[in-house]
Amino acid sequence: MRARWAAMLALMLALVCVPATAASATPPVDLGSGYVLDDAGVLSSADADAAEERLTQLRADTGVDLWVVFVDTFTDPDSSEAWANETASRNGLGPTQYLLAVAVDSRQFYISGDSEGPVTFDQLGAIEQQDVQPALAAEDWLGAIDAAAAGLTAATGNGTGGASGSDGGSGGGILTVILAIAAVGAAIAVIVVFVRRRRSGAGGSAVGTSGPPAVPTAELARRAASALVEMDDAIKTSTQELGFATAQFGEAATEEFSRVLAEARADLDKAFEIQQTLDDETPDSDAEVRAATTRIIELCEGAGARLDAKAEAFDELRRLEQNAPEALARVQDEREEVLGALATADATLARLRGSYADEALAAVADNPAQARSRIEFADEQIAIATAAIGAGRGGEAAVGIRAAEEAVSQARLLERAVETLAADLVEGERGAQALITELERDIVTASTLPDGDGRVAAAIAATRTQIDTARENLAGTARRPLAMLQGLESVDTQIDAVVQGVRDAEAAAQRARQMLAQHLMQAQAQVAAAEDYITARRGGVGAEARTRLAEAGASLVRAQQLQSSDPAQALQQAQRAEQLAAQAMQRAQADVGAFSAGPAQGGGNGMMNAVLGGIVINSLLGGGSSRGSSGGFGGGFGGFSGGGRSGGGMRPGSFGGGGTRGRRGGGRF
Repeated sequence: MRARWAAMLALMLALVCVPATAASATPPVDLGSGYVLDDAGVLSSADADAAEERLTQLRADTGVDLWVVFVDTFTDPDSSEAWANETASRNGLGPTQYLLAVAVDSRQFYISGDSEGPVTFDQLGAIEQQDVQPALAAEDWLGAIDAAAAGLTAATGNGTGGASGSDGGSGGGILTVILAIAAVGAAIAVIVVFVRRRRSGAGGSAVGTSGPPAVPTAELARRAASALVEMDDAIKTSTQELGFATAQFGEAATEEFSRVLAEARADLDKAFEIQQTLDDETPDSDAEVRAATTRIIELCEGAGARLDAKAEAFDELRRLEQNAPEALARVQDEREEVLGALATADATLARLRGSYADEALAAVADNPAQARSRIEFADEQIAIATAAIGAGRGGEAAVGIRAAEEAVSQARLLERAVETLAADLVEGERGAQALITELERDIVTASTLPDGDGRVAAAIAATRTQIDTARENLAGTARRPLAMLQGLESVDTQIDAVVQGVRDAEAAAQRARQMLAQHLMQAQAQVAAAEDYITARRGGVGAEARTRLAEAGASLVRAQQLQSSDPAQALQQAQRAEQLAAQAMQRAQADVGAFSAGPAQGGGNGMMNAVLGGIVINSLLGGGSSRGSSGGFGGGFGGFSGGGRSGGGMRPGSFGGGGTRGRRGGGRF
């Protein structure tokens, strides 16, 4: 309501201060190819795209169409009900097709629907008042479209909520989605805050601030201050720990921890500087306080996490120190196992060199030598740890044992990589041979497909070249199975894509051919029905209906000519013929209605009907009155015959049938 008063006040000021400019008055319009016609310019291009997508989805979900028109004001007629119904009739909308008409400047709207449609007039009224009107009042034009679509979906039994829901409420689909997203976001924010507050240890912080600003500013400031105190204590504790660790394990072992501690101290200093800007005499806005406190918490959290990670490494060293003799014995046993396995790796590598190219073995060629160098380093560290244990220097022993463990682990990794590659090479050869067989079948299949643009031939040639290369490199004593498998997989992807693309095109063409037969029959029936109607009433039918009928016949002829060579284009022409024939019928009916409502002429109803049929005029001109005369349409479009009317029209399902579109509804927003 406040927004409405503000809008009214702005309008009054504009009327006082500047000369008034008349809004563009728009008579009933012709709908375009899309669902939305925005003559008022209220939708952005993104909104228009979203609206088209939403209304296309409505059609897919319910079988119901909704067109939407935004104009400045309604005119000719100026009633929203009459304007919308006239536009619907002019465009041949059928029983399952609805039109939401909105006059933005005069703030009128109306949903035009057929009494024979799946949505009752009462339901349409509820959709207008409960769903559409609130969005229009807020000038949420896209929201109004979504609300109307949601209401129609619910009214047809294909959704929940909307005007047909048990609670009688609405609110519009977009608003519902926004509220749901906001609720999920708030829940995530609460979870993040809770998890981060559970951090333990001196480096833990007080709050997480990502997500929407759900925490009050004062609470953020309190948590930032708490984080500063905790982080300051953590730095002091970690500095003491570093001193103990250096004395216990030596400077080399603590060098990384020292670096991380220095970084954490720098982050803490920066956080204190930010806090100082909040504590000085210069007042800060709420947004500035939130940004500053958020940054303080982020700095403290990051520093604390890095310190915690390094603390875990020192905990491991302390456990090694406490069990140094057992840990030393364990790493010595592992060293012996790896050293023994290296002999097998040497033999495996020698065997592979007799069957595969050097580049196929490049990844592991020096693995045994590298593994032995790791064993040598481990031996050095084991000796240091042994001496340290004997001298009672537990910290030094723990560092040596940890280094020996890492070296032995790397040696084991290097040794196992040789055996892994050997298995991969065998599997690669098997896979490459199987893929060659599959690709040969693909070539046979591809050779049977149509190839208008040469894509199939190119894919076949590339596949044959790769197969020949693979066979050459999978034979002899310099095989490259993994590289060949990769190349074969690449051409397999390519030829599969080409084959699938051609098949999809063929399937699409087949679907078009199937649809074409139906639409050709329907177009023939509609053109014939319109021709018969106009011929029998040509005395009262004007040029517009005749022009559209002539163009419908031309489109039908083009569809018949293209049905063998280009079924997709033929389908478009047949559909266009349906649309134009429906328009011709609509305009002809309107002309005949106007003629019949004119002043009575002498000679009675018989004479009037004769004039309507063009009989009297033709006799005066010496012509005939039968269908097919020089002034008629008989046989004029060739190749089609009369037939029963079978749905269709300018809009799918619009031709024929239906009830009335007259009801009281719509209103102002």
